[in-house]
Amino acid sequence: MRTLPKNWITEGLIDFEYKKYQLLAYLQEAERDFRAVKLYPMLSDLIEHHKLLQELTSGKAELNKLFPKALNGIDFKNAQLQFEQQVDDGEVMKEISQITEYALPRIASQIEEGKHIYNFVEEQVEFEPVGIQPLYNREGFILMTREKRAEVHAFRYKSNILQLAGEKFRSIVFWFVGIFQKSMVNTLEKLKMQLIREIKELPNPATWRLHSPHSVPIEETLVPISKRLVLQQIS
Repeated sequence: MRTLPKNWITEGLIDFEYKKYQLLAYLQEAERDFRAVKLYPMLSDLIEHHKLLQELTSGKAELNKLFPKALNGIDFKNAQLQFEQQVDDGEVMKEISQITEYALPRIASQIEEGKHIYNFVEEQVEFEPVGIQPLYNREGFILMTREKRAEVHAFRYKSNILQLAGEKFRSIVFWFVGIFQKSMVNTLEKLKMQLIREIKELPNPATWRLHSPHSVPIEETLVPISKRLVLQQIS
């Protein structure tokens, strides 16, 4: 199973053996991705599932809203639809408890494996500016290289401030620009100038180089690591 629905515990047949099969198939996919050093989106999905399971266990989630309901009438006076539970809460709570107790430590273990790989890759990469950096660095380019490879994967980035529930958060978006060839003549500095000529709306962009000594995936691993490193620089 490539993905696991957000409400997988209450969706469909609520049976421990069936849900165990769903979970193990999903964790097999996660293990396969991590062995290939593909961290995202699997790692973030695992973290989200673990958070939801913890909420179920601690009673923070409103379980009744997750159970399937059937329309059984209309309240015309108050203009509301009336629903009834299709599943008896008492029948399923024991199954849900058993499923969450089984799933939580296994998902947590998979998350720790993903974090270990993430930290290892992040510690190994080199991250540095290309040329003189401008004061305004919330927009620019990321040039990604890997050992023994001539390809340069170029991305454009832009960071904004988001305000949610009265709190401010910094977001970042990447756009793929293209793949270029690096050589003794065609250096990263020359590639930066080429990008400036082609993308005229950024006359003096901040430009960063991220280099990995290992041949790890670009989209699934180096891009999310780059986003974190860029945010650290511009925050």
